[in-house]
Amino acid sequence: MKKYWIACLLLQLPALAQAGVPVSPKPGVVMPAGGVSDAERYARRCQSQSAQRIARPQGTMLWGTRRDWNTEKAYGEHSSVLVSADLAPLLRAENGVKALRIEGGHLVAFPSPQSGTAISGVVGAVLQGSASDGKPVEVAICGAEPSAEDPGMVFYRIEAWNELAQEWENPCVAVDRVPDPRALAVSSVWDVSGAQQSVPGKFTFACQNGAITKCILWGYKPWASRDGQSMADLHQACTRMARADYCGNGRSHTHQDTTIDIYDRLGVLERTVTASREWDPAKATFEAAWAPDGATCIARTRDGRALETILQECPQRFQTGAVADLGEGERCTVRRADVSAGAGLLRNQSYAAPQSPVSPSKGP
Repeated sequence: MKKYWIACLLLQLPALAQAGVPVSPKPGVVMPAGGVSDAERYARRCQSQSAQRIARPQGTMLWGTRRDWNTEKAYGEHSSVLVSADLAPLLRAENGVKALRIEGGHLVAFPSPQSGTAISGVVGAVLQGSASDGKPVEVAICGAEPSAEDPGMVFYRIEAWNELAQEWENPCVAVDRVPDPRALAVSSVWDVSGAQQSVPGKFTFACQNGAITKCILWGYKPWASRDGQSMADLHQACTRMARADYCGNGRSHTHQDTTIDIYDRLGVLERTVTASREWDPAKATFEAAWAPDGATCIARTRDGRALETILQECPQRFQTGAVADLGEGERCTVRRADVSAGAGLLRNQSYAAPQSPVSPSKGP
């Protein structure tokens, strides 16, 4: 049976920081000048803070996390309150757990707890994480929920310590379709340019509304293989495609409610040929082919900006001139200078947006 996937890329709405009710210090506990004590801070984790959102739009996210705890300041899409976490040492743990490790799509406690399982044993642990600016941030694992489709893939309910509000909060951005987002544990880290790296001892809590997790849910599990080929490169190419990161520099070029059709050379997803309420192939046209480091060739932009702005954003990356014919009616207007236009692992179609000469310095 052929498998199709129509992806709707929504403009994300960042979550509003919760200023918690002040907590009185316990008898005998000395409160540090900078905030609550360690004992009080850890006792307050995983208490299900209520979520709120503000109507301040931002571009499509990579990690799916909030850009900063201060919601009154404007931050670029390269900013995140949480980009990686350490598997060891743990700041807090229960049942004798000393460290964590990743097996496929889930975390495993080590040593295994005497009660429960190695998967459930991770709940309650507090890990050392890092924000995009390199600042440390503590992350608590509050719950572990195996996927119904793949029990080996586990969704985690996480909270990070908000130094500004002095509260534990969900760092994942909530949207209407996923108002209570969870995170997957992915055995890689991504830098602000969107490049994926394997760093020993570190991993990513990728939130549901970010491109890293979206691509996994679309079928591109980086820890899995298909027909003997690893899907890690397909997954990375998908993160570029999902955000329309043509230059491979971490900048997205997409708008709210942009629906796309994704298909790949391994047949994980195939081109949609049947019209539905969500997608009409007759109205869509080829947009680009994708590799792990960005587009290999482009027919047009997703958000309608002139192709010249992409050429200015990453000079020397693309060349113009002869049209690159990929077959099946798909042709590129510009192509990479250093690789074959047909070297892309993924391709996509989308509805053409009105052309507008948007300056690459402003972005969506």
